[in-house]
Amino acid sequence: MNGIKYLLDTNIIIGVIKGNEQATSLVNGIKLYSCAFSVITRMELLGFSGITEHEERIFKVLLSKMERLSLNKDIEDATIKLRRQRRIKLPDAIIAATAITYNLELLTLDKDLSSKL
Repeated sequence: MNGIKYLLDTNIIIGVIKGNEQATSLVNGIKLYSCAFSVITRMELLGFSGITEHEERIFKVLLSKMERLSLNKDIEDATIKLRRQRRIKLPDAIIAATAITYNLELLTLDKDLSSKL
């Protein structure tokens, strides 16, 4: 994963698209080619029942500029460990475990999640 430094949580991507000041300040100056996302984030973004066609296009374009990280046994094992040690929802645990497995900085607006890493 040459040059990838950050894993963007779903709430960061939504926040950037919606102009959330906290989300945009977290990614300010970061190039998209240095970012990745979990397959869970893609499912959360594109699986939202209220998504418009316009939002779907925006998400797809944004995601196409970043590295997509699939699940593997290492991520599964890290997810299991996180869930045993802390009370984390499964999607959040998978995203956090992905960051841990690939040694990436997780950018998230979820203070509870970031404090548990």
